[in-house]
Amino acid sequence: MAKEEKKAEIEPVATNRKARHDYAILETYEAGLSLEGPEVKSLRLKQATLTSAFARAEKDGLYLYGLHIAPYAFNTVTELDPLRTRKLLLRRQEIKRLSGSLATKGTALVALEVYFKNGWAKVLLGLAKGKKMADKHESIKQRDLDREIRRDFKGKFKG
Repeated sequence: MAKEEKKAEIEPVATNRKARHDYAILETYEAGLSLEGPEVKSLRLKQATLTSAFARAEKDGLYLYGLHIAPYAFNTVTELDPLRTRKLLLRRQEIKRLSGSLATKGTALVALEVYFKNGWAKVLLGLAKGKKMADKHESIKQRDLDREIRRDFKGKFKG
């Protein structure tokens, strides 16, 4: 009997759509989030915002800054700061590689998406390089051109 492959259930919570506009994403990494109980419940209710979330390498690991998780309404434990710094859970080799990449000038580690995967809170990080205004205009032109090409091909192949 062959083992059944288990599909990863991904339940998106929040996305940072502006990051792909402002940055050129070079690589993506998936990291776990170290959270408290009420924060997990709040995330399950999709009460998170990551418009300005970024990660920074420190001496003992990677930390996520700027992720806003709204306080859980039915919390009976001590109140947590919605913008507190949260530790990212990655393998030691990935942390070393990322901290080396972040040392180069002009790169940043930006949070692209927060989601649940098989019940665990994860964040998709993008190693990014900032776009200049001309690059942004170029990517908008390219997207419009691709849309027009798709539209033209769509009409020709209908039969």
